[in-house]
Amino acid sequence: MPNINCAVPDLSAFVPATSNAWDFRKAMHLYRRIQFGADYETIQQAIQQDPVQLASSLVEQARTLPLPPMPVWAKWTITDYSPIEQERNAQIVQQILEWSAVWVKGMRTSGLRDRMSLFWHNHFVTKLEKYICPSWMYEYHSLLQKHALGNFKTFVREMGLTPAMLVYLDGIQNTRFQPNENFARELLELFTLGVDNGYTQQDIVNAAKAVSGWNGIDLNNLCGTVTFIPIFWDNGQKTIFGKTGNFGYHELIDLIFAERPVQVSTHICRKLYAHFVNPDVDEEVVSQLAAIFRQNNFEIAPVMSAMFSSTHFFDDTTIGTVIPGHLEYFISFLNEMDFPHDDLLMQYIVYGADEFDQRIFNPTDVAGWKGNRAWITSSTLPFRWEGITNIMLYYYQVQGNQLDQLRDLAISLSDAAETDPTVVCNAIIDYLLPNGFQTQRDYDEALRVFKAEVPENYFTTQQWNLIWEYAPLQVFLLIQYISTQPEFQLK
Repeated sequence: MPNINCAVPDLSAFVPATSNAWDFRKAMHLYRRIQFGADYETIQQAIQQDPVQLASSLVEQARTLPLPPMPVWAKWTITDYSPIEQERNAQIVQQILEWSAVWVKGMRTSGLRDRMSLFWHNHFVTKLEKYICPSWMYEYHSLLQKHALGNFKTFVREMGLTPAMLVYLDGIQNTRFQPNENFARELLELFTLGVDNGYTQQDIVNAAKAVSGWNGIDLNNLCGTVTFIPIFWDNGQKTIFGKTGNFGYHELIDLIFAERPVQVSTHICRKLYAHFVNPDVDEEVVSQLAAIFRQNNFEIAPVMSAMFSSTHFFDDTTIGTVIPGHLEYFISFLNEMDFPHDDLLMQYIVYGADEFDQRIFNPTDVAGWKGNRAWITSSTLPFRWEGITNIMLYYYQVQGNQLDQLRDLAISLSDAAETDPTVVCNAIIDYLLPNGFQTQRDYDEALRVFKAEVPENYFTTQQWNLIWEYAPLQVFLLIQYISTQPEFQLK
């Protein structure tokens, strides 16, 4: 039975009221969707601000955020590498790992910009394993960041001409002598219009002719630019969407947005909505977002601002409806625990996600990771459970066998002098779970775990509090338990 989206389809700006307050829970909801979660202090500051202004400012900050410094190898071709194959391969692997680490670190520090770039990575899919060229990988990733909240039409135009995309979707093989429809098909089906939405097979055939000619690649010096070769372009008349002309690549992009603006805007806004609001899509809200998209000449930022500041987004029924991917899941946990950045740990997260089908720079196929419920399988659940425990154990070890962050969080959520374990336990549960537990029995079981082996008389006589030596271990055990519950998978 399909789930039903019960949120009111109201895209007007959220206005807090007594019955619908702007509170800690809603602020956590905003940061879990607009970034990769946030620590307690950030959420405390957030609830002192106007939610609409906060959401808009976070979008604007992400839109104007400078790109990370260009690596020294950003424009390297094969001639810049060692002539010895083994050394060259080692250099390439090192550069790929280096830039993957830069990106994942950015997910912790750059908020929405890199959350959006990860989203677009799963929309404009390329696979590094097919082209294996760090400079092409960098150019592709740089576009994901540059246009993450920019103009979508410009984004499409520039992305289609990146070497990573031309190689991955066989654009470099597409000539007037031997047409290849791969890129043209995905341009219409996945990148702009949606499956079977406003185009025909004949449109694909003619679109492939329009985008032919981008074949200029130096096979003796790979990783260089891909250039247009006029003789390989089909310069004949082509009929696309009922329009006939001598269309080339740029004319085709213009034609898509001029002739199919409703289909483009609806397809993209539906994907944005499913990822950032609710996988059970409200088509009425999508239609409103699509209208904003068109009215703003396909600028992405106004759509995101409207989405994140709306009454619909802050509806109680949108909270805790999304299952994040492995990278989002673990990075959000690090942020919410306020653990310090650690490069070695980030490598562990990247390798773990890679092992369980979230391979950065290598999505599953051209349609990308399916997302949401597809992240949860009989093999990924134990990986996610163990990952949370391993993260806490890692910090325990590197911080000299102590985890004061856990104690500090518990104190922030309750009080250092709090002697009632139920109050502390429930506060931690409600911090980590968007909608808490569903039954009192679940809270009671969590409390049993939290009390651990502390004698009951210490609680009944109020001798216990969070200053106790073993309190961090109790919090550790509670979080470990919570992480194995179904509700913890929802954000």
